[in-house]
Amino acid sequence: MYKILTLNNISVLGLERLPRNRYEVASEIQHPDAILVRSAKMHGMTIPPTLRAVGRAGAGVNNIPVEEMSKRGIPVFNAPGANSNAVKEMVVAGLLLASRNLCQAWDFARSLEGDDAAINEKTEKGKKRFAGFELSGHSLGVIGLGAIGVRVANVAIDLGMNVIGYDPLITVQRAWQLSSRVQQAVSVDDLLGRSDFVTVHVPLTNDTRGLISADRLRLIRPNGVVLNFSRDGIVDNAAICEAIRKNQIRAYVCDFPSNALKGQDRIITLPHLGASTAEAEDQCAIMAADQVRDYLEYGNITNAVNFPEVVMPHTQGFRLGVANANVPNMVAQISSALARVGLNILDMVNKSRSDLAYTLVDVETPIPESVVEEISAITGVLAVRTIP
Repeated sequence: MYKILTLNNISVLGLERLPRNRYEVASEIQHPDAILVRSAKMHGMTIPPTLRAVGRAGAGVNNIPVEEMSKRGIPVFNAPGANSNAVKEMVVAGLLLASRNLCQAWDFARSLEGDDAAINEKTEKGKKRFAGFELSGHSLGVIGLGAIGVRVANVAIDLGMNVIGYDPLITVQRAWQLSSRVQQAVSVDDLLGRSDFVTVHVPLTNDTRGLISADRLRLIRPNGVVLNFSRDGIVDNAAICEAIRKNQIRAYVCDFPSNALKGQDRIITLPHLGASTAEAEDQCAIMAADQVRDYLEYGNITNAVNFPEVVMPHTQGFRLGVANANVPNMVAQISSALARVGLNILDMVNKSRSDLAYTLVDVETPIPESVVEEISAITGVLAVRTIP
């Protein structure tokens, strides 16, 4: 029986992917094999020695101590793309809010007083203040062409916009999904100089923090609009406020309220609604649960943020999984430990990702505990387990 600790309310559709005859799932549970989490902060949390995996029902993993998990050989799974449609729709909403001055117009309409005749007169006199412009024919720059960025680029093409994309790490899969009408930028600066609207869809890292800076805001076309439905910190708030004050840009729309941004007419902040749909929560939970289950039951790794993807069919024999530092001679040492007790290897996969590596091995006969202990003692090995 596998034990799963939930740190947030996880969608029922996700939890249903974990059969009750094989899984015990609860918000208070001792000695968990895995943790399912949404937004709860795990930094500073005491990590149970039994923990084998962490599943994040969402894309970002800033709330999870990934480095600590890596040192323990624990894969951290996320759900990239599961919320992409929800975020795409929010970006479209943001484009419309900014181009048509909808928030300001709504505030004006809500403040109207008097009888209907008076309200109608004030409406006709006041509406010119909120005249906007159409999206069609304007340029949208999309920084980051992952699951969300590709959807945003494609829908903007459908809206009649000219789309420029930048992502030096775009995958073959995403490139196939991207409209051929999306133009390529050679750098962030190149993209900004060609864009009326700019939307960012990258994770928050040391390299992307403050990506949209004061210097870069000067590159955007006059009356430009910046949208951030990715992560707080990617856009420099102080620089945005200054650019708005100096009329360098028309508007800023983001999903991350703060005191610095509050109360400014041309800055629209929303309460982190990007992925807040029932459908997105369901899809994220399903993906996270499926990946954790596949790892616990078969040792397969898909969509881990810290370990390579390793998927090996398991039809016969007995399976061993080894998480280790990416150092020379590791596979040979693992193979030698198996050979010393006469274990014949049926299949093996070893892959690395940066400083970490992962090995799956299928052998003909049961794996003695002594072999697990021997492999665990190899310098650089982080975690070893036999997999039913």
